Amino acid sequence: MIPIVQLFSDFLISLILNWGYLSIIVLMAMESSNLPIPSEIVMPFAGYLVYLGKLDFITVVLAGTLGNLIGSILSYWGGMYIGRTAILKYGKYVLISEKKLNWADSWFAKYGHKAVFISRMLPVIRTFISTPAGITKMDFKKFVLYTTLGSLPWNFALAYLGIYLGPNWNSMINFFHMFDIVIIFAIIVFAVWYWKKIKSN
Repeated sequence: MIPIVQLFSDFLISLILNWGYLSIIVLMAMESSNLPIPSEIVMPFAGYLVYLGKLDFITVVLAGTLGNLIGSILSYWGGMYIGRTAILKYGKYVLISEKKLNWADSWFAKYGHKAVFISRMLPVIRTFISTPAGITKMDFKKFVLYTTLGSLPWNFALAYLGIYLGPNWNSMINFFHMFDIVIIFAIIVFAVWYWKKIKSN
């Protein structure tokens, strides 16, 4: 690992060692609040502690899912109370018009639950899906339901991999980073396209 990444990883691990389930809830809530806390470190390491007999597997999965839900609700509220106003005011700078925002409203009304559910199992995207759900005012009960249903298998899988790999739990981090790289590359391509679009106007 890059030294700064290793230091950050060690910091997260020390929190989980000292605070157990509470730290899992807080860290996963921070991840779902659009903060760069990688669940690919938090949950597998928690799974490793299950492997060592220090934590309970089901409680780890539930703690991670509860954290995801708390953080997602905060992001949803942020999108609902702040995001729409900001987009209507500054949307022209990011190529979002009121017409496009209204289209997003209708799209989320039809397919938002599927987007929320599926995105919970995708690196990077899972962190940010709650804000547009709030901006478009997706039905809150459905948002909570599908956020929970989508987060459970992700946390279950990561914690189980931590148990399965045991002392080698961190060997999976590089695997998940490959997905991050692909998504980040797509974001860079979009940024280049956007810059050219702005310059041509």
